[in-house]
Amino acid sequence: MTKLDVILLAMLLASSLLAVNNAYESRRVFSELDRARQVQVQLDAEFKRLDAERQAQGTHLLVEKAAREKLKMRTASPAVTAYVFDAAASEGAR
Repeated sequence: MTKLDVILLAMLLASSLLAVNNAYESRRVFSELDRARQVQVQLDAEFKRLDAERQAQGTHLLVEKAAREKLKMRTASPAVTAYVFDAAASEGAR
């Protein structure tokens, strides 16, 4: 073999190794991208679940339940209603 043949063979081997390395890197990056997409889908699902839960916690019934239990509030009825009259305002209205 001539010197040129050896150089061409070395370049062919180097080129082949680079092609194999590029294919490997391409597969690795693609699998990493696929894993990132799966994580994105999971995070989107969790976000939607948490958003729905947040909206459900703001409903009227839950607010009323919290007011009754935590603040000991109750619905006003005529039996427990206290009317406050302002004497000055009632005299001015006459």
